[in-house]
Amino acid sequence: MSEAAAAGSVLYTEPAEGIARIVLDRPKQGNAQDTRMTYELNDALMRAALDDAIRVIILGGAGRHFSVGHDLKDHGHDSEVRAHPRISVYGDIDTATVAGYYAWEREVYLDSCRRWRAIPKPVIAEVRGACMGGGLMLAWISDIIIAADDAVFADPVINIGANGVEFFAHAYEMGARKAKEHLFTADSWTAAQAHEWGMVNHVVTLEALEGFTLDLAKRIALKPGFALKMAKESVNASIDSQGQTDAIDKAFLFHQLCHAHNRVEFGGVLDPRGLPQTVLKAGGLSTLVAGTKDWTGE
Repeated sequence: MSEAAAAGSVLYTEPAEGIARIVLDRPKQGNAQDTRMTYELNDALMRAALDDAIRVIILGGAGRHFSVGHDLKDHGHDSEVRAHPRISVYGDIDTATVAGYYAWEREVYLDSCRRWRAIPKPVIAEVRGACMGGGLMLAWISDIIIAADDAVFADPVINIGANGVEFFAHAYEMGARKAKEHLFTADSWTAAQAHEWGMVNHVVTLEALEGFTLDLAKRIALKPGFALKMAKESVNASIDSQGQTDAIDKAFLFHQLCHAHNRVEFGGVLDPRGLPQTVLKAGGLSTLVAGTKDWTGE
């Protein structure tokens, strides 16, 4: 078992033989995901994926929350991408343009989630507290979700002028009508509801969360490694055969259309009228997010 290896905002440990534990480590920000965290998370997941000694991966969050979503105060969209080796096929990234922002979201969101979902090892999400927006994407690329009884899920993106998060798996995770209801209203849902709908495998107390997840990972790690890989790929293929890949692709294009619309209306990729007043008053939002036009709340 190794000591914790820190990579800025992501921790990597091996709590038991054959198991990697990867933890989002920005607890003061609710593990909000900025561009740097995305690259560090990719490095950690690829480290576990390519290590033949690792058979199961646990993905969790430090502090009270799994992840409150994407960091709207991230000012490093372009600079962070340029500081790291590209991890998708898009090279024309420039968030000042519609085409360049499309490439940025492919790089950092959609293509990253696709790659992480395809890791041929079981990934278990260990969810506590808030799992919202971009946090949902990280839970949904996992194979098993264990939720603490205090977990709360939401995709509030419609409030800020988009159809939903970039990895748009809602209908497959929640069922079509529940997905529509919670997208249209931006209402949250509980761990118990997520379990009832089949989105979450188990709900346990917060105190039991880490131990329960690790025990499950240990049981899975005892199984033949190649058979685990083939079982995962078989289930993923079943879901993809039902149209999930095509549906996510189309929803991502609609998501980009929403961003383009908001650029025309507000000068930024989001509709700032839907941002919480506490967020607006705190300030620090990037111009890319908040826009450049005087919308005056109308």
